[in-house]
Amino acid sequence: MKVTFWGVRGSIPAPGPETVKVGGNTSCTEIRTPDGDLLILDAGTGIRPLGLHLSQIPRCRLIGHIFLSHTHWDHIQGLPFFEPAHRRGNRFTILGEKRVNERLEQVLAAQYMDTYLPFSLREMQADILIKEMQDGETVLLGENTSVTALRGEHPGGVFVYRLCWHDCCVVYATDVRHPSDGLDTALIHLARGADLLIHDAHFTPEQVRAYPHFGHSSWLQAVKVAQAARVKRLALFHHRPTASDEELQEVERRAQEIFPPAFISREGFSLDLLASAASQTARPGSSRLTSGLSSGTVAANDKPVRIYE
Repeated sequence: MKVTFWGVRGSIPAPGPETVKVGGNTSCTEIRTPDGDLLILDAGTGIRPLGLHLSQIPRCRLIGHIFLSHTHWDHIQGLPFFEPAHRRGNRFTILGEKRVNERLEQVLAAQYMDTYLPFSLREMQADILIKEMQDGETVLLGENTSVTALRGEHPGGVFVYRLCWHDCCVVYATDVRHPSDGLDTALIHLARGADLLIHDAHFTPEQVRAYPHFGHSSWLQAVKVAQAARVKRLALFHHRPTASDEELQEVERRAQEIFPPAFISREGFSLDLLASAASQTARPGSSRLTSGLSSGTVAANDKPVRIYE
């Protein structure tokens, strides 16, 4: 399972000489399974270079799934500029949280108003399906891939995802706030034994105490979650737009002093989890959270399992 980072910033894009090494695009991560499944996590401005990359594949009909953590602007602002969504014959399913008072399709369509853009969501030529998920729900993609959603703590709500291909798992936990007196135990449970934890590291430990209402984590909280969940690797993600390359390199150094497999997510960086796992001994307890689920079964939390081809 290959993970590639296309956008690693939070809040607003941050181009310029001080961010050129780590990158300035907002949140977008690509996951490719050995079965060929294409999973995209969030649609910040990083989805634009991803789309340009995918469009270079000759004579290929693209089928993919875009999982939105939430619909704050830095996680959806690149969607109108995702080139493969403008090509007839491609198909994308966009999944996100089900809300009580507004549908996901309406939320996404709002940024396509002619006040902001010269085209509408319905004018994009690819076949685009928009589906809503519930807290605790698992969806199955193809034969071997599952995605489980967990609602986290963030203004307006956020979904944390656990994505597994067989026993190889990635947990995506951006824009999450931990309790002032500890860590989110549900997140630790979801991340247990994951091959890679991608965790919000927007703040320093000092900043997270000063801005608790922003709904983000510090790099130190991310490290503590990684330790508690016994994950194999930790990617620090959703960097502040004001954080320079030098600052983030220092964060990486300090994080690795505590948890050596930690690293700063950087645009363009790819990690093949299966190739890495083949050279290491698997840790006890690293089995897939949704192991044993199959068509027609129900998850342990009594949420339905849905199947997408």
